[in-house]
Amino acid sequence: MVDVLIQHGPLLIIIAATVGFFMAWGIGANDVANAMGTSVGSKALTIKQAIIVAMIFEFAGAYLAGGEVTSTIRKGIIDAGYFTNSPELLVFGMIASLLAAGVWLLAASYLGWPVSTTHSIIGAIVGFSAVGVGVESVHWGKVGGIVGSWVVTPALSGVLAYLIFQSAQKLIFDTDNPIRQAKRYVPMYMAFAGFVMSLVTIKKGLKHIGLHFDNAEAYGLAIAIAVVVGIVGSIVIGRLQLDEKADRHTMFENLERIFAVLMVLTACCMAFAHGSNDVANAIGPLAAVVSIVNSEGEIGSKAALAWWILPLGAVGIVAGLAIFGHRVIATIGKGITHLTPSRGFAAELAAASTVVIASGTGLPISTTQTLVGAVLGVGLARGIAALNLGVIRNIVVSWVVTLPAGAGLSIVFFFLLRAAFGV
Repeated sequence: MVDVLIQHGPLLIIIAATVGFFMAWGIGANDVANAMGTSVGSKALTIKQAIIVAMIFEFAGAYLAGGEVTSTIRKGIIDAGYFTNSPELLVFGMIASLLAAGVWLLAASYLGWPVSTTHSIIGAIVGFSAVGVGVESVHWGKVGGIVGSWVVTPALSGVLAYLIFQSAQKLIFDTDNPIRQAKRYVPMYMAFAGFVMSLVTIKKGLKHIGLHFDNAEAYGLAIAIAVVVGIVGSIVIGRLQLDEKADRHTMFENLERIFAVLMVLTACCMAFAHGSNDVANAIGPLAAVVSIVNSEGEIGSKAALAWWILPLGAVGIVAGLAIFGHRVIATIGKGITHLTPSRGFAAELAAASTVVIASGTGLPISTTQTLVGAVLGVGLARGIAALNLGVIRNIVVSWVVTLPAGAGLSIVFFFLLRAAFGV
């Protein structure tokens, strides 16, 4: 059966590259749009500005830090040993998975549902493997961890966002002199944001370009950056000509402008970290196909990336965001609750903090669910009436449906591919 790989190798690589680009396009349209939603919803950025920021930093993250080597089987969700004697099934399965996840992301993005791209591709891989090869080929414990994360991740980021938002209310907004309080406390928020964002970038981005830091070094570097950010922030805010005797409406407008600047910075860092991490959802299965075909059927645990794979994924992400990202941006930015720069900042900082906690503990998380949970937390801090429960219900349903939808589609595509190639 390996003859199939030898006879049709170039054709299989072309098909895999096409569906890999399609999947990357879906990541841009859904996941990246999700990451930019808070900035747009709070009016810190216009949609056009958000797309430009995301294009630059997502592309930089994906291309510079997306990884020279990637795991052949995404997240170790299936046992490659079951495919040793029939590597063509793994090739068909990976192509089917990319196509299935891409189709699901296209449908979800059209409906404005922010779903997890990681869960889409994992559901697809589980589907073809369980039905096409056998249920024992799937590491079901890891699947169970993902299902658990549906609750744990949004809850964690939601609680953090609630606490950050409430602290800003009590320390700054609800005081007699918000401007003076902002000059005192905003530099501290900036330092905390600098710490969290630099830690995300160091842990999830820089390791891919040969810069390795152990935990002590990473935390030490992040603390040093935080101190610098806090000092610079204190100097800049101290020089701002803000009238402490202005009416409260004008004062709050000035405060929101300060938080808007913070939001733009956090959005840039999140886009870089996201690009470096989630591009693997598209290029991992593609790299596996290329590696197996080029080695005439040998399945390695790691696959060196061909030079063209990473740019393909990076361009696909950017194209998806620019062409189709506005629907999910609208859901996150305006659909769940009304966001201002200070609320959006609280949500984004909470989401980034959750990513850092997850990186340190090995908790399987989705950046989408993290950010949605954080926006929910901010909304809840203003009372249940501030939330659009209909939108939230649709989002929760879409999360639950993502795994089986990816699995079902990949099973169909898997058997169609087998029939097309006569295997």
